[in-house]
Amino acid sequence: MPRPAFTLRLAKRDFKFAVAHFTLFGAGTAEPLHGHNYRVKVEIAGDELDRLGLLADCDAVKRRVRELCAELDDAVLLPEASPLLEISESDGEIEVLFPGRRYSFPATEVVRLPLANTSMELLARFFWEALAEDLESDRVTQLAVEIEETEGQSCVYSATLPR
Repeated sequence: MPRPAFTLRLAKRDFKFAVAHFTLFGAGTAEPLHGHNYRVKVEIAGDELDRLGLLADCDAVKRRVRELCAELDDAVLLPEASPLLEISESDGEIEVLFPGRRYSFPATEVVRLPLANTSMELLARFFWEALAEDLESDRVTQLAVEIEETEGQSCVYSATLPR
């Protein structure tokens, strides 16, 4: 029988970011450049509370989610670890080459992510890793992050926290 657990669900109205991106589907196949208004939801779980009856510092978690959203908001997201893209920067411009396409963006409007793609799956894991790194409670054993791309289309990345 599983042990009883506490789960905190955080899905605040301002856990959101608006970006432009394109998902890569393979060599020569990608979506056109387009935008999304992403929403973020976080669940943290554990089976023990502190002496005041708290699982974690919710304010710190909410603050970090808001920081991550702000870092991405109103930007063009580029997956700099993609083997399918050639990305270069010169004179304040980012140039992106993909078979049959060439994009040029002001460098100040681009966020280069250490990802192979800007899929909602990898964005969910990106948020998970950033939040897991900052979670200071030894009582939290499980973390889940949901990235909602559009209403009815989302991805949850969930894993046990290494301790």
